[in-house]
Amino acid sequence: MNLSKDTKFRWLILSLVLVAIFEVLSLSGWDLPHVIAIPLFLSIILFIGHQTLLEGFQALFQLNFKSINFLMTIAVIGAFYLEKYEEAAIVIVLYNLAEKLEDLGIQQSKTSLSSLAEKMPKVAFIKGRDFSIPVSQVKIDDVLVVKPGEMIPLDGEVLLGFTAVDEATITGEPIAKDKMVGDFVFAGTLNKQGYIEVKVTKLAKDTTLAKIQEITLQAFQAKAHTQKFIETFSSYYTPSVILLAFLWMIIPPYFFLTPFNQSFQNALTLLVIACPCALVISTPVSIYSALGNAASKGILIKGGRYLEAIGKIKAIALDKTRTLTFGNPIVTDVIPFGSNTKEHLLSCAAGIEVQSEHPLAKSIVQAAKEEKYVPHSIENFQIKIGKGAQADCLVCEDKHHCIGKLEFILEEHHVPQEVIEKIDLLQKEGKTAILICTHKEVEGVIGLLDEVRPESKQVILDIKNLGVTPVMLTGDNLTSAQAIAKMIDITDVKASLLPEDKAKEIQALLYKYKSVAMVGDGINDAPALALSSVGITMSELGSDTAIEAASIVILSDYLNRIPFLIKLGRKALQTIRLNIFLAIAIKLIFISLALFGMSNLALAIFADVGVTVIVILNSLRLARA
Repeated sequence: MNLSKDTKFRWLILSLVLVAIFEVLSLSGWDLPHVIAIPLFLSIILFIGHQTLLEGFQALFQLNFKSINFLMTIAVIGAFYLEKYEEAAIVIVLYNLAEKLEDLGIQQSKTSLSSLAEKMPKVAFIKGRDFSIPVSQVKIDDVLVVKPGEMIPLDGEVLLGFTAVDEATITGEPIAKDKMVGDFVFAGTLNKQGYIEVKVTKLAKDTTLAKIQEITLQAFQAKAHTQKFIETFSSYYTPSVILLAFLWMIIPPYFFLTPFNQSFQNALTLLVIACPCALVISTPVSIYSALGNAASKGILIKGGRYLEAIGKIKAIALDKTRTLTFGNPIVTDVIPFGSNTKEHLLSCAAGIEVQSEHPLAKSIVQAAKEEKYVPHSIENFQIKIGKGAQADCLVCEDKHHCIGKLEFILEEHHVPQEVIEKIDLLQKEGKTAILICTHKEVEGVIGLLDEVRPESKQVILDIKNLGVTPVMLTGDNLTSAQAIAKMIDITDVKASLLPEDKAKEIQALLYKYKSVAMVGDGINDAPALALSSVGITMSELGSDTAIEAASIVILSDYLNRIPFLIKLGRKALQTIRLNIFLAIAIKLIFISLALFGMSNLALAIFADVGVTVIVILNSLRLARA
């Protein structure tokens, strides 16, 4: 018999109301005649609980005493034997209602995750064609046409046009991001504004959204440690309860001359009360709710065990470059010497560096543009790899210019002590000092610093307030690392680390704190991410290797998601523990009542459904935590 989910739920409620009315009348001393009661309640039992009874009989034939359906089948048959037809019906109706509530709870908590698959674009328009083709047939380097209001079908780079893209499906952020030539766009995001052409950089199976879908599937398959424990516990608990009920049915009549029917009813009541429904669902509903909440905020957690792990951490190691900082150096100081001016120094430096691809060179050129300084024209440009550059300036009186670090300048030129002291001061602040020099003099020094994320200091403060110790791990030199650490209030700094050194530092932290998270973005962070209790990376910045190695992927570059994650993990653990306590405590209370003959089947089922509803509602709070 196939009923839609909504129809089945309505029939369950209707049956519950009908059976409850007759149960109340029965408790008041008014019972239906057997000729009416038997067909009426048997019809309700078969209509509502046919699947439960079928699985119960299958478990009986297979001698699978771990099956909850087996317990329910025994309870229904026993109640009929005792001529408690109303209670037989209410047992099966309430049990199926509890199962339905469990399904609804888990389904609601899965919604945010399962909707990702539905957002996967199915077709794409290739430039020069008048028809769409399946995304599976699109090749790398094909050029896609994406009009306003259309979903971007594949990951790629913007070749033409300017637009705003809603990336909520990827990052969880509602504010659209501007995209121009050279920017990357993701499959499943919405082009809200302008016409763009996109060169495909990843096949359909490799897109960011496809990886999200794959990670989501893995998250459901990777069970939490608590969930595994409960399932193992239930596999022993259920047969033990059956044995106890059997003994309770046999021993009192044989040794204490208790009426068999009374002992049989007490044993049935014990079986019904002991059904571990609420205990079994106490963890998965909580985990799915929390995973759905995280996914709605652009965070993918690769399984319940990592959610539990982030809630237990005592220390968190953070990479510096591109995690706590943007990884893009910015000009912080322009210090001219002699009669030179800031404009002259920056214009001349930008004129030389405009031909260089080095990140420091690009930062100097950008600084000149921001000041609206015109870069000087140059000729005879020569780059000195790893050192600096030299060129002849067509604007300056002294044409020959060298630009680079102190060691490079000292190879050909004298540098006054005043300049060296200024360089030392900049370096103590964690800055990189670049000198500009002619044959006659050092014209000035430009200081650059890796730009600290504006939220980094607050994130570190939030982490500390949660009782977690932050540690900086970086391959950068100690002076620069300590300068950045001082800005954001990190006291524990490990610098000049190779990838294997970072892994060793994680091992040391694990020995000291037991549970440690690692946040990183690069290939060199992958060993440390994999070794930590829970590895976290930010996909917008992270390498594919880091994303594969991480346990949690933040689908944006928002560092402030980390304190949220720790709080969510802790709240999930608290919710699971409370659920388990409620499930076990209420079971123990009613089992004790049943052993002393102070309970009945209806009360047992109401108690079981009640705690199941409480557990589900308590778990669903995590979806909005």
